[in-house]
Amino acid sequence: MDALTNLGQHFVELTLTGVTQGAIYALVALGYTLVYGVLRLINFAHSEVFMIGTFAAGITWALVGHGPNTPAPSPGLLIGLLLLAVAVAALASGATALVVERVAYRPLRKKNAPSLIFLITAIGASLAIQEAVGVAVDRQPRGMPGLLKQQTLARIGDGELTNLQLIIVGTALVMMVALDVFINRTRLGRGVRAVAQDPDTAALMGVNKDRVIMLIFLLGGGMAGIAAVLYNIKVGITTYDIGFQLGISAFAAAVLGGIGNLRGALLGGLLLGLVENYGASVFGNEWRTVVSFVVLVLVLLFRPTGMLGESLGRARA
Repeated sequence: MDALTNLGQHFVELTLTGVTQGAIYALVALGYTLVYGVLRLINFAHSEVFMIGTFAAGITWALVGHGPNTPAPSPGLLIGLLLLAVAVAALASGATALVVERVAYRPLRKKNAPSLIFLITAIGASLAIQEAVGVAVDRQPRGMPGLLKQQTLARIGDGELTNLQLIIVGTALVMMVALDVFINRTRLGRGVRAVAQDPDTAALMGVNKDRVIMLIFLLGGGMAGIAAVLYNIKVGITTYDIGFQLGISAFAAAVLGGIGNLRGALLGGLLLGLVENYGASVFGNEWRTVVSFVVLVLVLLFRPTGMLGESLGRARA
C-alpha cells in the first residue's frame, strides 16, 4: 500500500523522467528496427554502436576544451557544442555500423549463411568492439562536462519539467518524425521499403540492395549517435560496457512496439521508460528491469508481433 501511495504521490515526476529515458531507448531502438525490417537480422552489435557515440561525443568536447570540470558554457556556445557533438557522434556511430555490416555481415550474406550464423556473428562483433574500447580506455569510465545547467521550466502537479527533459524528448521526437518522413516519403525511403518487402523484385526494378543495406546501417547508427549525446548530457558519464544494458532495453522497446516498425520503436521506447519508472517506484529500483521485461513478455504472449506489429516493408507511403 505504501508503494502504491508513493507512486500516486510522485506520478507526474515519474512520468516525466520515464518519458525522458524512453525517448533515448526509442532512438537506439530505431537501429534494431531498421536492420530487422530489411534483413530480418537482430544486430546485437548495435549497442556498441551507441557506446562508440558516447565516447566520440566526450572526446570531441575534451578536444575543444570542455572536460568534466569545465564551467557551464554560455547559451550560444552550448548550442554549438551540442551540434558539434551530435555531428561527430552520429558520424562515428554511423561509420561503426557500416564497418560492422561490411566486415561481419556482408560476407555471410554473399554465402547465404543461415540465420543462426548471423546471430552468433552479431554477438561476436558486439563483444569484440566492447573489449577493444575497454582496452583502449583501460576499462575506466569517462566523465562528461556539465554543459547544461538544469532549470525548471514548469511545475506539473508534483513534477518539474526541466530544460534537459524538454531537449531530450524534443530531439527524439524530431528525429523520429524526420526518419519516418524519409522512409515513407522519399525515393531512397521507397527503396528501403521495397527491399524490406521483396528484395528480389526490388532488384528487378533497379534497386541496389547493397546500397539500401548500407543506408539502413548508416541511418540506424546515426540515430544511436544522437541518442549517445542525449545520454551523455543526461547521465554525465560513460563506460566501455554502457551499451549492454541500454542495448537490451532498446531491443526490448523495439520488440514491444513491433520490431520492424518505426513508429513502434517510439511507442515501445516511451512505454518501456514509463514501465521501468513506475515499477521501480512500486517494487524498488532493483526490480526496475525485471518489471519492464515481465510487461514485455505479457504483451508478446497476447500480441507476438508487438503493439503496432506492422513491418517496415508494409509501411504505407
